[in-house]
Amino acid sequence: MAETWLVVGLGNPGPRYEQTRHNVGQMVIAELAARRGETLRAPANRGNRANARVAETWLRPGGAKLVLAAPTSFMNVSGGPVSQLARFYDVPAERIVLVHDELDIPFDAIKLKVGGGHGGHNGIRDVAKALGTAEFPRVRVGIGRPPGRQDPADWVLDPFSSTQRGQLPVLIGDAADAVEQIIDEGLLAAQQRFHAPRA
Repeated sequence: MAETWLVVGLGNPGPRYEQTRHNVGQMVIAELAARRGETLRAPANRGNRANARVAETWLRPGGAKLVLAAPTSFMNVSGGPVSQLARFYDVPAERIVLVHDELDIPFDAIKLKVGGGHGGHNGIRDVAKALGTAEFPRVRVGIGRPPGRQDPADWVLDPFSSTQRGQLPVLIGDAADAVEQIIDEGLLAAQQRFHAPRA
């Protein structure tokens, strides 16, 4: 029986937020679904009442089962949907990969870790509270800090700049690759690849 992994992209619902920095996690989930010819949709199974759009798929034929999810709640209350999905699919915290934006990482980089603090990220804070643990893998997608005196709370809710939009597909592709490698080969192998200095 193949192990099931829950991969969740954090973000805010609705067209207003779709292209904003705070929703880059959900962009990565969309990429993972597209690679498999899947579309995220509301679960057909009435037993799963989580506020999320979901695609059930596979890492590859014969590989781990993937539940790709994008909560339809707001970022600050992501914990409810994540914990409900975890219970429904019977997935422990160590097989829940959270993909989210990270202010303290430059735009063109990703960092991977398990556990640790929330760093002021309200989505991570709420998920850790709902799960009763912070010990889940995280793919932290760098969005960088705002220039000048702009409030970070406004920065994360702005769309990417035109220059960044040109580079965004590579960043999203790297983050999707990192998710796949964590599941396939483990966190350490993925860290060795994605934390290495760029040539």
